[in-house]
Amino acid sequence: MRLYDSMSQEKKEFVPRDGDHVTMYFCGPTVYNYVHIGNARPYVVSMVAKRYFESQGYKVTLVENITDIDDRIIQKGMNEGRPASEVAAQFAQAYRDDTDRLGLGRPDIEPLATEHIQEIIDLIATLVERGHAYQAGPDVYFDVRSSKGYGKLSKQQVEEMRSGARIQATEDKKDPLDFALWKGAKPGEPAWDSPWGPGRPGWHIECSAMSMKYLGAGFDIHGGGRDLIFPHHENEIAQAEGAVEGPFVRFWMHNGMLNLSEQKMSKSVGNILTLRETLDQHRPEALVAVFLASHYRSPMEFGSDVLEEAEQQVDRLKNVFSELADRAAAGAAAGGDAAGGAALVERAAARRQSFDEALADDLNTAAALAEVFGLAREANAALASGDLDAAAAGRVRDEMAKMVHILGLDGVAGGEGEVPADISAMAEERQKCRAERDFARADALRAAITERGYEVRDVPGGFKIVSIR
Repeated sequence: MRLYDSMSQEKKEFVPRDGDHVTMYFCGPTVYNYVHIGNARPYVVSMVAKRYFESQGYKVTLVENITDIDDRIIQKGMNEGRPASEVAAQFAQAYRDDTDRLGLGRPDIEPLATEHIQEIIDLIATLVERGHAYQAGPDVYFDVRSSKGYGKLSKQQVEEMRSGARIQATEDKKDPLDFALWKGAKPGEPAWDSPWGPGRPGWHIECSAMSMKYLGAGFDIHGGGRDLIFPHHENEIAQAEGAVEGPFVRFWMHNGMLNLSEQKMSKSVGNILTLRETLDQHRPEALVAVFLASHYRSPMEFGSDVLEEAEQQVDRLKNVFSELADRAAAGAAAGGDAAGGAALVERAAARRQSFDEALADDLNTAAALAEVFGLAREANAALASGDLDAAAAGRVRDEMAKMVHILGLDGVAGGEGEVPADISAMAEERQKCRAERDFARADALRAAITERGYEVRDVPGGFKIVSIR
């Protein structure tokens, strides 16, 4: 595999540090509200990368942190008259619930910053001891001037940063660019004991401490949105490499931003669309397909028209899977041309090879997804013409199922196993509500079923329930 490294700004051959074990860390959300769909993109990228590596025989450890202590969390708690910890717990669970609906699974480790205070304190103490950090009153700052390589990820010179810095110098900080590792306690804010007095960690130190705890220094891949390159990832490097020998990370993987109305999606800009409300209105696999249809490093234009087109594509793909399954189940009664079936099986093998080659080229999901759709079109044509026997239909369906699994689109292949009785009951009630034209209740039941990991699919004469997890 060749993977683009943001540090070197080139594609390089990827060989894991630990033989057949791939180690990955992606920055997760700061949980002070429901996440916007832009937060879902790095999650999807990381989970598809994990699935691809696993398909190639690697063991993968994927860590995605959750920042559960932050100025915005504290402020929201104060505004609402409740503890910051309660705010963080609510929206951390909401993030897990919302990403679960996408059906790609969970990262292997999901550390919370507040559960790693000791590791953070230990890392800060090492930086102070090595002359990379200093105490100023109740706070501890990283000394940017002590880091010789500072700016190497964002390709900036320290002097240029200083001249353009919006941060004003203070009596406490040696340099305007110095950033907080530990913030002294303020009245009414959460605080933990430390050698420098009670306080809480700064944002950047959390990820350095947690990534190295679980993966060690020099792990394989660190990912996140491009907006994190500076200052967050730049500061992570300075902290980690100030405390340990050698490079912090081997490959830096940054996804492009989502654009709504030609603006980067951002809570600060105010043009946000939450993941939750998007999934309430659209199928999860359609949103995943939208993310996959663009290379992860490219910016994305996002709108309802894009999602609606993706839903149509997903519907067509589901139909092909269903018809292939029906043809395979029919056995000898299905008839069909064995020679035509053999030709399609051969085409499926060629498509799979091109699919794997696309993902091996810097995780090119757009090209990989095109191979899936291409095979679906060929299968549909063979089904329509009758040139497909049952055995070949089963083999082609199985190959397609493996491909969509790697892409996190298992839902299009149909569910496996028994549907829970309460899900079936809700689906029956939904069908009754539709007949009585109570569409609001029907939509609410559909959303409740989706939250449980199933989807009700309307078919001639009734409905079908499929798993989307």
